[in-house]
Amino acid sequence: MNAPADSVAAREPAGVVNDVRRKPGSSQVRFGGTDPLWLGVLLRADLPVVVVTLFVCLLGFDEPLTLDYAAAALVGMVLTGRCVTPPDLRKTLIFGTRPPLLTRRLPIEWATVVGILLMIGFALKISDEYSRRVMLTWFAVTPLALVGVQSVQSRFARWLGDHYAIAPSYVIVGANPVGLELARRLRPRSFMGFFDFRPSERVAAEVPGTRLTGHCSELGGFVRAHAVASVYVALPITNSPRVRQLLDDLRDTTASVYFVPDVFAFDLIQARIVDLNGMPALAVCDTPLHGINSFAKRSIDLVLAALALLMLAPLMLAIAVAIKCNSRGPVLFRQRRYGLNGERIVILKFRSMRVSEDAGDVRQASRDDDRVTRLGRFLRRTSLDELPQLFNVVTGSMSLVGPRPHAVAHNEQYRKLIDGYMIRHKVRPGITGWAQVHGLRGETETIDKMERRVHYDLDYLNNWSILLDLRILVRTVRIVVGGQNAY
Repeated sequence: MNAPADSVAAREPAGVVNDVRRKPGSSQVRFGGTDPLWLGVLLRADLPVVVVTLFVCLLGFDEPLTLDYAAAALVGMVLTGRCVTPPDLRKTLIFGTRPPLLTRRLPIEWATVVGILLMIGFALKISDEYSRRVMLTWFAVTPLALVGVQSVQSRFARWLGDHYAIAPSYVIVGANPVGLELARRLRPRSFMGFFDFRPSERVAAEVPGTRLTGHCSELGGFVRAHAVASVYVALPITNSPRVRQLLDDLRDTTASVYFVPDVFAFDLIQARIVDLNGMPALAVCDTPLHGINSFAKRSIDLVLAALALLMLAPLMLAIAVAIKCNSRGPVLFRQRRYGLNGERIVILKFRSMRVSEDAGDVRQASRDDDRVTRLGRFLRRTSLDELPQLFNVVTGSMSLVGPRPHAVAHNEQYRKLIDGYMIRHKVRPGITGWAQVHGLRGETETIDKMERRVHYDLDYLNNWSILLDLRILVRTVRIVVGGQNAY
């Protein structure tokens, strides 16, 4: 005879029945924010500015308000909401910091809106219905007005945060380094204290200056009694039984519960939350070049490298002839090095030495190196020997900016000595890089110098942007003219 379902459940360990009934993959974790509705409205308070500026332009030029202008204002406002990044006011309201104005991104984003409006006008053949002076003035004035409104939004949000307790009240479970760092970053006005499984005396001894509001066993009652809006759990993942107990206690409250993992335990490179088909994952070491970023960097590489080859072709031809006349051997030096994802590539350089070492113990060039030819010394000092690597950039094995590739023999040597050395290869190697513009060019005769170079390479990966690439290119030109550390 079959036993009743209740008796079966009673014999099963806690949680087993629920786990059996829940189908794998039946629930998904979705990515989103923690902003209340009113904050979303405040974030987009700049949208009506697009409409207002057009109406002001019509008044200024004494143009009548027609349905065509009204439609243009409405479409412009919708496009602005999709294309123009709003100021990050949550940093002001919740974290108490003032966000920077988006003056660098805004002109490009507004230019996108203008481009779409012009395309619509030409496609529908209605551009003649609009006054050119009105539209041009509108296009020019609106980004300035948006910057002004964003400044007002930021100041208003800061005033709200300073004078009213509008940020959600919260408590932190875990008086540990993660919990302390979280409390430092959040607005203290809304903080209602720490909770921990350890007794107060032990917490005070292990984390001086930290007072507990209560024990974790008291958390549920405290949250209900004080209407706490958010609970941040900063306990280690290994403490899962206690975390599960804590979550069960909080089910009888209306508080939002957030789990804060200890990411500070890792050396983070491009850390971000990713969505694996509805399952969250924390990337602690990743490349910055995904999607549009990869496309933008590769496009800039192709355009600039192609232009440089066209402009420098006569100079490169003259260098090739000079090398051939100066010493025996090939014009180009080919050497195997590690490229993107650690794959071996062959880089090109103008030959500046009497030998071409590419295997075994490759000795780095040093000052007064007898292997360097007289012409080669000039080429290395001016970095003209690197010009053939523009062909590597065009073919895709290198980039204009990135960590400098080292000989395979040096890679095999230093990857065993320097922690994180191979992470440099998560992007294409570059003709120039962040380490080189900080004076780390030429010979690395000590392990300390190579460690400093790797440090700058990893810093480049963690802070990559198109603007950083352009800064490195400009600084490289200045350094090459000075001929620092190249021999």
